[in-house]
Amino acid sequence: MGTAGQPAGGDIVDVIEQWKSAGETADAALAAEVLADDAVLISPLTDGFAFRGREQIRELLVSAFEVLDGIRFDGEVRGDDEVVLFATTTVRGRTLNECQRLRLDDSGLIRELTLYMRPLPAVTAFTRALGPVIARAQGHAGTARVLTAAGALLDGVASSGDRTFMPMAAPGRSG
Repeated sequence: MGTAGQPAGGDIVDVIEQWKSAGETADAALAAEVLADDAVLISPLTDGFAFRGREQIRELLVSAFEVLDGIRFDGEVRGDDEVVLFATTTVRGRTLNECQRLRLDDSGLIRELTLYMRPLPAVTAFTRALGPVIARAQGHAGTARVLTAAGALLDGVASSGDRTFMPMAAPGRSG
């Protein structure tokens, strides 16, 4: 990859391998090189907005890489203009599983990313960590404080529910 938006040889393999390498090395600039100018990232955390354009997505990745500890890609499914990647990472000591649906444009660049995550306690831990980082990066210190408090509430509810209530519905549980 020499210039932004120009995949090496225009090969889907090169684009996807670069995307994975960028994730595993927490290199937002390298990831941005394989995004189309008008790429869209559809958040797993909200339907309220999407991240649009190479620069917005790069900025999001900078923040995400700050709170995630070691992304490891461990599976993929490829189609003609679509790739699904599976990854595992850690956030605040919790294992987070992620699925990334990447749709490619005619030149082979990533035009749309849809992210899916599990389990809920890890997702809320990610939300709790990421929201304030994004707000601070945008210069919104007050919003970062509000998001810290709101994230703690969501994370606490999800974590206690996972420990206390979900085991009540476990297969083979008596009583």
